[in-house]
Amino acid sequence: MAFDDIIPIDALLGKPKDPQYEENTGGNKKKKKVDREAMQSAIMRIPRMDVRVARDLIDIGIKEIYELQGRSAESLMEEIKDLRPETPEYRLSYLRMGIYFAENDPPEANMLHPSVWQ
Repeated sequence: MAFDDIIPIDALLGKPKDPQYEENTGGNKKKKKVDREAMQSAIMRIPRMDVRVARDLIDIGIKEIYELQGRSAESLMEEIKDLRPETPEYRLSYLRMGIYFAENDPPEANMLHPSVWQ
């Protein structure tokens, strides 16, 4: 018996395949990419920090939390926009929150939410 003669159990039972393991056949079902470098960076130790903001900070050369001390969120945003002009404005509140976290030890828990910094 050849391997080509074996019918997969999913075909017999009619169960759909798991979309994350299917080949990309041009559909919209792709496995989401994970930015492992950003997820493992020191920036992610800031509570409620967005991974995309951590990636932006890494891209402009900020890899540690202490590097945010004394910086302006607006100037950081300008540097990020120089790299990627399509960067959305909501990230500015995350930058402000990150700077607050870096400059205050211990930070107040109620200040560690991006909506406070809009």
